[in-house]
Amino acid sequence: MLLIPGIIGSGVQLGDFESIATVTVGAGGAADITFSSIPSTYQHIQVRLSCRDNRAAAVNTIFIQVNGDTGNNYALHALAGDGSNASATGSSSVARGALLLAPSASATSNVFGSAVVDVLDYANTNKNTTIRTLGGYDANGAGHIRLFSSLWNNTNAVNSLKLFPDGSASFVQYTHAALYGIKG
Repeated sequence: MLLIPGIIGSGVQLGDFESIATVTVGAGGAADITFSSIPSTYQHIQVRLSCRDNRAAAVNTIFIQVNGDTGNNYALHALAGDGSNASATGSSSVARGALLLAPSASATSNVFGSAVVDVLDYANTNKNTTIRTLGGYDANGAGHIRLFSSLWNNTNAVNSLKLFPDGSASFVQYTHAALYGIKG
């Protein structure tokens, strides 16, 4: 039995994943990547993200909003490491969940951050939605790794996900996101 990392301890096998949608950002960049009309026929959904943005800094945070909800209905926790230091943080009553600390315009050229984002029990209307992310990037020993756990404080089924960089930044060309459904 070949088990797939990401849905830890669940016994998910290779054949349990079905591609729902993919997006690759073109030459003009994109302010966000939105997956809409997500079917409710899976146990969980997973986004695999490889990205970089154009913010005039070395790194930027990539965020997520569910079903177009821009209210302060999210909470998040993060465990972080950069090769030298470890840290933890948390926030509640914020307007978005967090996914990844990704390279930006002044980071090493052509370095992209990657993340695996699990949206657990996304169609269950009896509980709030949990989003778990493991992601990071390498910059010759000066990269970052983060484990984010975000809560969308709402019991509605998830039917859309919006991924976007902080501030007025945009995803750059070759940023790629793939949405998968995971059978139960």
